[in-house]
Amino acid sequence: MRVGIYGRSFDDSFIPNIQELFDTLDGFGWDIMIYQPFAAFLAPRLQIQKFDRIFNKNIDIKGQLDLLICIGGDGTFLETINVIRDSEVPVLGVNTGRLGFLASTFKEDIVEVLNSIRDGKYRLQTRSMLTLITNENLFGEDNFALNELTVHKKDSSSMITIHTYIEDLYLNSYWADGLIIATPTGSTAYSLSCGGPIIVPGAKDYVITPIAPHNLNVRPIIVPDDRTIRLKIEGRGREYLCSLDSRSVTIDSAIELTIKKAEFQLNVIQTENQNFLNTIRNKMMWGLDRRN
Repeated sequence: MRVGIYGRSFDDSFIPNIQELFDTLDGFGWDIMIYQPFAAFLAPRLQIQKFDRIFNKNIDIKGQLDLLICIGGDGTFLETINVIRDSEVPVLGVNTGRLGFLASTFKEDIVEVLNSIRDGKYRLQTRSMLTLITNENLFGEDNFALNELTVHKKDSSSMITIHTYIEDLYLNSYWADGLIIATPTGSTAYSLSCGGPIIVPGAKDYVITPIAPHNLNVRPIIVPDDRTIRLKIEGRGREYLCSLDSRSVTIDSAIELTIKKAEFQLNVIQTENQNFLNTIRNKMMWGLDRRN
């Protein structure tokens, strides 16, 4: 099997576990390709042979990998999207961060999970994505997101108004600090912290969640993901922030944002003992009250 390794720097306490990961892959005889900046970080910390195969971008791995292992937290996992793109390479997230909704493999379980993958005891969970369309091509080729698109006020403390349309039908003018359009995956991220609902992966929906709305009767709304959403922004300031996951650009009110479902999806590896309901229950600490 051809395996890619992508990651960020991590705390030294994880070194024995990451060493164990590489030792296990070496024992399997799997071919390893590693992200170049991460290889530079790992080289002085691990006892491992020289990294002969490295990659930096999508074109380096297209058709070259059967699996990508992401080492880090959910933020690192989101970064892999720019590398994976439409290649359909499945991703395994190894958690060296804190929360880990996406990077859900714990350090203690690394060897067990790798053995399950080797034995074919895993499934692929498909995660839908969204894409942003603008005349200005704001994000170039990286105009897609796994979690959410967000528009937010920038230089002024005053709220902004986001006129929102579903297809050609007017939905609402949100008077708020901003607005989030989240996928089911993103429903447990920024949208959740702003009062949005949790949506199970696989649901064919978006959730539109206002950020600190002025009108208290305004609530998040779920819409089918086969609908086109359009946003027009106005306010006292001349510039606003537009974000796709962790990437942000500055825009002005002349720019209209069109959000559609992306033409490709992300494949996430889950073993027999991993599923979204277990993850959400553990991360949200449901059931810790003995009365439940």
